[in-house]
Amino acid sequence: MADGDAKPEKIRCDACPVLCYIAEGRSGACDRYANHDGQLVRLDPLTIIENAVERGTDAVPFLQGDSQEWDGTLLRATRPFVTAIGAGTTYPDYKPAPFIVSQSVAGADMVTVVTEGIFSYCGVKVKIDTDRFIGHERAIVRCDGEPVGHVMTSEYGSKMLSLGGVEHLTGGSKKEGRVTCDTLLKLCNCEAVELEVDDGATVVVQAGKAPVINGVEERLMRVGCGSATIGMFAAQWVGHTDEVIVVDDHITGVLSEHQAGKMLDIPPTGIKISGRRSTPGRYFQVAEPGTGWGGTDIEDPLAILKPADAKVAWPGLRLLMVSTTGEQHAYYELDQDLAPQPRPLPDVLRASVDLIAENCEPAVCSVLFMGGAGGSLRAGVTTNPVKLTNSVKDALTHVSCGGADCYVWPGGGITVMADVTQMPSNAFGYVPTPAIVAPIEFTMTLSDYIALGGHEDRVRPVADVVTSGTRRIGRVGKDAGPSNGDRRAEKE
Repeated sequence: MADGDAKPEKIRCDACPVLCYIAEGRSGACDRYANHDGQLVRLDPLTIIENAVERGTDAVPFLQGDSQEWDGTLLRATRPFVTAIGAGTTYPDYKPAPFIVSQSVAGADMVTVVTEGIFSYCGVKVKIDTDRFIGHERAIVRCDGEPVGHVMTSEYGSKMLSLGGVEHLTGGSKKEGRVTCDTLLKLCNCEAVELEVDDGATVVVQAGKAPVINGVEERLMRVGCGSATIGMFAAQWVGHTDEVIVVDDHITGVLSEHQAGKMLDIPPTGIKISGRRSTPGRYFQVAEPGTGWGGTDIEDPLAILKPADAKVAWPGLRLLMVSTTGEQHAYYELDQDLAPQPRPLPDVLRASVDLIAENCEPAVCSVLFMGGAGGSLRAGVTTNPVKLTNSVKDALTHVSCGGADCYVWPGGGITVMADVTQMPSNAFGYVPTPAIVAPIEFTMTLSDYIALGGHEDRVRPVADVVTSGTRRIGRVGKDAGPSNGDRRAEKE
């Protein structure tokens, strides 16, 4: 073979522990880095968030100049923000962050350090707005048959899932780790994922969208438990019905026994329901959890009734039964044997049922990325990683993920949570170790950055960072800007 016909050498990518050998015109296993003319290039462009002063105005220029006063905040709504999306990583950890960017605002020098962190210790917390039973607490959640998380403690009107984490990413089989990583990546990038809960439901989850439970799209998040619903709407029922039962898997409310009913002088009705009485008008465990009325397993609300007390109840007694979203409702009147008989719902009661539904918010899925910034990631910011931790705790350094504000957990380390819907599209990537690649930014004044041992010699003005290939978006959100999936090389 002639020298001119020699096959180009592969280059080795050191952006993650996989250390791919990449041929010319090909990308690595992560689809993030490629061999372009013998050079290792990052395929996705660096993303800048250009915030406008007010809705409808033009985006502000990158360099503010000294004409604008600085109010002391680390993040200005009118200052362009350099995100870590497309920045690259610090692996193998001794390297400074890929971009340490400075901006001058009214004479105050600000620094943003951006890195795409490789997170093995990460996961997502998923909030699903529904009363319907999806699985018992601690039940295993699976994707494609592999365990990827578990059901957590329910919150008010919502079911909660904890997915991912290092035990699923690295502590199980190779397939479990791969499926877990793929599940996290899709959820963080606001894609739909179908999950199965052991001894529970099948749930389709997508950030910002309604959950689909056993093939049925959920519409409403309950306005309150059965007891709270009684309290909120009791006054509307006075004079129009004699008894109201709001069916709920957790706390079923009975109007005539409830304190709200007492205050409104509603007399006892003799209507009795199953379950464990907690306090007057509040009952637990009226039925098993399910996908029926109020998150119970019943389709016929009369199933929770005991025989009426003949000493108190009377023929013609009017009874409204309704769920916590108003989506299920039924109206009855007692016959001569004190048995409830279905009757058409009077218009005045229909208005109250509609008002319950009107006060229910749309059911959506929320996905919060959660990860811990380890010592190696912090080393990309400073030569003394613990100083960065202390700076964050002292509120001298602001932490964000793809430009989205983070909640930083108290205690040791830098453990953050961020709403994925507040980030630009395709903010997350992966490496097949397996681990999630997530953007993380640290913003502070230049003086504070130097004080914590930052890589001062690597600070670059923002004007040197912004290029024609930089991806600019006008606002944070999944529909902001184009997809960052512009691939310049074919996957190997």
